[in-house]
Amino acid sequence: MVQDSRQQQTQALQQKQTLSAQQVMAVRLLESPIIELENKIRAELLDNPALEEKNELSSTEELNPADPSVEEETLTAQEIDLGDYKTEDDIPDYKLQIRNYSNEEQAENIPFSESVTFQETLKQQLQELTLNPQEKGLAEYLICSFDDDGFIRKSLTDLTDELAIYMDIETSSEELERILHILQELEPAGIGARSLQECLLIQLGRKEKTPLLELQQQIIQNYYTEFTNKHWDKLAKRLKISTEKLEEAIKEITKLNPRPGSALGESINGLFQQIIPDFIIENDEDNITCSLNNQQTPSLHISNEYLAMVQEQARHKKDRNAKNALLFLKQKIDAAQGFINAIEERQSTLLRTMQAIIKRQTAFFLEGDETLLRPMILKDIAEDTGLDISTISRVNNSKYAQTNFGIYPLKFFFSDGYTSNTGEERSTREIKKNLQELIAKEDKKAPLSDDELSIQLKKLGFPVARRTVAKYRQQLSIPVARLRK
Repeated sequence: MVQDSRQQQTQALQQKQTLSAQQVMAVRLLESPIIELENKIRAELLDNPALEEKNELSSTEELNPADPSVEEETLTAQEIDLGDYKTEDDIPDYKLQIRNYSNEEQAENIPFSESVTFQETLKQQLQELTLNPQEKGLAEYLICSFDDDGFIRKSLTDLTDELAIYMDIETSSEELERILHILQELEPAGIGARSLQECLLIQLGRKEKTPLLELQQQIIQNYYTEFTNKHWDKLAKRLKISTEKLEEAIKEITKLNPRPGSALGESINGLFQQIIPDFIIENDEDNITCSLNNQQTPSLHISNEYLAMVQEQARHKKDRNAKNALLFLKQKIDAAQGFINAIEERQSTLLRTMQAIIKRQTAFFLEGDETLLRPMILKDIAEDTGLDISTISRVNNSKYAQTNFGIYPLKFFFSDGYTSNTGEERSTREIKKNLQELIAKEDKKAPLSDDELSIQLKKLGFPVARRTVAKYRQQLSIPVARLRK
């Protein structure tokens, strides 16, 4: 039988979503918390001379139309297209607010931190490594995906999809895995782990090899469940070691850091890094006001000097050198205006999202009682604002809101829901609070089992199964009944 080795050529239509440079910049600014945003603005001001920070002097200086040099030749829109850059008045103010605060009022109420985030510390270590541009970009994206404890919770497959859709970067899970292992070599040990088990193993892998260390690695690698459930007798029997030897190994394991990101996130002199809220939310009786925390964020505008240079070069546009200079100046102005537009889009998106959250969680913002929080998921806010779920997710990540009752991460306001015995929709947060209260009041000599907790919760109007109780108890880091004695 002769096989047909001829090649066949087929044509297929594929749809691929790509983002423009402007969209990519807008996405990166949107996911930046306030301190990181300020740093990016300062960096852009240094990089682009066409972009300037507004101050009293620059706000009063404009191109003088009575200048004789300007009157020499009248420029038409066809000869030079300045778009939105004709005067500063044509540039919208990106510092959007629902309520305005005076500088003194803002500075008095809001602490500003000069500490360095652990992500920035990791990026500094990254500079010492020899990576190509693709590898460096992937590494920085992974670092930005670490949570506050220094863990990476998203799957590498999801991150691969994110990079393709939002950053127009094609990669694979295997390549991300390789880059992640590089990051796991940075300090402190355990950073970039995908689970507590992996975090502990990374830390143990940095230590000097000894019989005791090998025992610790064996416990975490092969008997992690027994270790977390404190089944010491079972562990000693399976490892065929004495109780004393096991206790020695366990003692060393408990010295490891379960939250390496928190340790790295400590500010200078050992002080904990301050949280800088992105939103200021206050309520006066039934009136809730919301504003962006823009006190330290520079206001931006296009340099009048650059605009004047554009007009000057346009007068001599037939000269090749003047034409090249005009093109260069226009590119810088375009980049500056694009950055201002991206900042404005960020601020508008943040406010739209926070307004929608406040509207759904009005009772909480008036009373401060977390049991008043309604069930709310990202999809709800996406529908309320008309924004994409991925956009709401980026706003929700690493953003904080200052309220009359404290500073909360935006994630605090989101939770799943359930229906009570009376048919009322309630938040799972309310179940957890009642669960904590039941366990706090239980007889410590005879703690309640998950079945008994389920029965008690049903009496309170929360119809939850034993498995649900177990899940919430684990999320609250509360051990099983026999370990609460």
